[in-house]
Amino acid sequence: MEEAGAAGSALPGDGAPGKGRPLQPPAKGRELFRGQRKESEGSVDCPNVEFEYGDADGYAAELSELYSYTEEPEFTINRKCFEEDFQTQVQGKRWPELDQAQQKAYVMRLLDGLEVVDRDKRLKAARAVLYLAQGVFGECDMEAEVLHWSRHNNFLLYQMGTFSAFLELLNMEIDNSQACSSALRKPAISLADSTELRVLLSVMYLMVENIRVETEADPPEWQSSRETFRTELSFPVHSEEPFALLLFTMVAKFCSGHAPHFPMKKVLLLLWKVLLFTLGGFEALQAMKMKKREELGLPPLPEDSIQVMRRMRAASPPTYTIELLDQQSSKRGHRSRRPLVKQDSLDIYNERDPFKNDEAGVDEEENDDVDSGIEGELDLMERDAIIQAGPAQRPPIERVSFPKGLPWAPKVRQKDIEHFLEASRNKFIGFTLGQDTDTLVGLPRPIHESVKTLKQHKYVSISDVQIKNEEELEKCPMSLGEEEVQETPCEMLYRAMLYNLPQYMIALLKILLAAAPTSKAKTDSINILADVLPEEMPITVLQSMKLGVDVNRHKEITVKSISASLLLLLKHFKLNHIYQFEYVSQHLVFANCIPLILKFFNQNIMSYITAKNSISVLDYPHCTVHELPELTAESLEAGDNNQFCWRNLFSCINLLRLLNKLTKWKHSRTMMLVVFKSAPILKRALKVKQAMMQLYVLKLLKIQTKYLGRQWRKSNMKTMSAIYQKVRHRMNDDWAYGNDIDARPWDFQAEECTLRANIEAFNSRRYDKSQDSEFAPVDNCLQSVLGQRLELPEDFHYSYELWLEREVFSQPIRWEELLHYQ
Repeated sequence: MEEAGAAGSALPGDGAPGKGRPLQPPAKGRELFRGQRKESEGSVDCPNVEFEYGDADGYAAELSELYSYTEEPEFTINRKCFEEDFQTQVQGKRWPELDQAQQKAYVMRLLDGLEVVDRDKRLKAARAVLYLAQGVFGECDMEAEVLHWSRHNNFLLYQMGTFSAFLELLNMEIDNSQACSSALRKPAISLADSTELRVLLSVMYLMVENIRVETEADPPEWQSSRETFRTELSFPVHSEEPFALLLFTMVAKFCSGHAPHFPMKKVLLLLWKVLLFTLGGFEALQAMKMKKREELGLPPLPEDSIQVMRRMRAASPPTYTIELLDQQSSKRGHRSRRPLVKQDSLDIYNERDPFKNDEAGVDEEENDDVDSGIEGELDLMERDAIIQAGPAQRPPIERVSFPKGLPWAPKVRQKDIEHFLEASRNKFIGFTLGQDTDTLVGLPRPIHESVKTLKQHKYVSISDVQIKNEEELEKCPMSLGEEEVQETPCEMLYRAMLYNLPQYMIALLKILLAAAPTSKAKTDSINILADVLPEEMPITVLQSMKLGVDVNRHKEITVKSISASLLLLLKHFKLNHIYQFEYVSQHLVFANCIPLILKFFNQNIMSYITAKNSISVLDYPHCTVHELPELTAESLEAGDNNQFCWRNLFSCINLLRLLNKLTKWKHSRTMMLVVFKSAPILKRALKVKQAMMQLYVLKLLKIQTKYLGRQWRKSNMKTMSAIYQKVRHRMNDDWAYGNDIDARPWDFQAEECTLRANIEAFNSRRYDKSQDSEFAPVDNCLQSVLGQRLELPEDFHYSYELWLEREVFSQPIRWEELLHYQ
């Protein structure tokens, strides 16, 4: 994963350019500028991306991504299995013509067929159920009809107990050692090795997705079924663990190499939707956060972050331009000095820049290594000279109109107030008062006003309260007694995942690495294409192109499901308890999640977001009700007509949010961003004109600016300006200058160690009940102790004499060793 860091360009030096004369790139740099100008023209004028972030894509799109294009022939097989059985049971009628009682009776017959011993008969019954879940498309003429019947049938199937029946079958298939050993012996695994698992997982996914999505037209019994299903998935009703844990176990087993035939894409999609359904989406999370703040007696949130981001406008990508002030003298052979002027990067409010030329510039990042003199802005004298020359070349410039106020309310932590008062007391009084933020005796009036302003914007997070409570419980375990832990779905999931959580995180990151477009095929990497490769490999160019599109689409969907699942886990665990979030975060960091995400972004991100790895005529439900046209190489290359790929942009935003979660307020992890040279990689992502994505990129740039040096900040003033305008302000945060008293490199390792000790203390106190014996009274009576009944193994009395001989009689008693302990 070190490639992520090596790929970034080296940071420029810290030397300031000479003043009093215009900056001029060297000859080599000028040639490079001219050569790259044409390449950058296309990316400079990239259009705004009309993308609305949400919990998931549209209903039909989420259903279509369940199936690979190589699975398309199986739609016909499912239909055939259903119709053969249906005609023997219900003659002369179609499924939509049956009343609800008849439909229920037929579903019961199908469920009986799942309990037969014959494996092939079980598979046929499961395929018939899958056809029902897919919306009996053979009876429909339009896509809307298919989706209507799919929704209707899935509620019906759940009410008849289908999910529980399929859960039993899934457990059987997971434990099927014959299938595992058969797959391990094969040199190449294909779709045929996972047929049963794919059918079972498809039915379960369709049920979860259809029941999860709410509509206004849902009847009351459907709403009741939805809540019952959510409870069934969240809490261990039929087993000793939540359903999500079974899917995590499948992921870990697949990555360990014991079950290479598991259809990972379907498992990961189902895992994501189960987490989304049981824990709640982003809007539900916001509501839970507000409710929890109210319960803890904290003031309400200053704004709704989801709504603020939706109102934000996208910015222009960073660019450069070269402006020639005197073209005539150049034509006469006189060599004039050409000042290099930076184009307005991240022009948030579309102001006109008087220094801006009409030529397309060169991307900031492409030139980070050319020469440090190429980067840098003109000083005030040079700007004045150009402004005076301006009216002769172009019409007067309109005044810039900035918006009123900033998008976010500023926040101040208790720690910030303490640091400010500590510095002020040292300066004016000569001693400090620790954590006392109320005593202002001896401080000047302006300091009083400053403290008042800081306290007005003080923000106490739920995490702060939880950390304080945890410190008190650690200090006084006896007097404070047992902590009352609310049994929420999130708490149940964490408790179930706790002891194998590191393996689950490593497994998810292994698959993410294998699915990343920047990853190269290696012999030791895991094969995630088992559920997309056909039995017979393509023999024509057209078949190869179709499989290539399918494989790329398969990887994109895998990245989407993993990124969304990890983000949901982190956000919900953070709300439930900060140390649960920190435990997951630490294991992600230890598993190299930070360089992995940077490696993912170390590509042409615009190409990834506009990728057209889809064949719309083969997407469900379109392919089930329309005659498939003949595919050609041209139609495959053209792809769809969408401006961007929703799932890829969704994945990018999720990964950026994930990176923000891992690095926020963690100096050691922020230094990892610097060490891996993330600034050039992240700035390339600013080319995407989507406000939410740009916001998270700017947040990541903001936290590391203090470490990047004066030259970097000087060369990227427009990016710095964009950070100021779009990212939340923290009063006293000198992110732009680098005077942070917490940024001491020798403390980084200690910071992680202290955090780890706190996490282990929390997990031990709350979940490791065997530790409670430490506080139990000690029995000092010899007769009482010897009289206690001990649980011995069943076979102990058979080998009791042998044990006595080996452990007691044959061991010599060394009385002299007693002298060493006196």
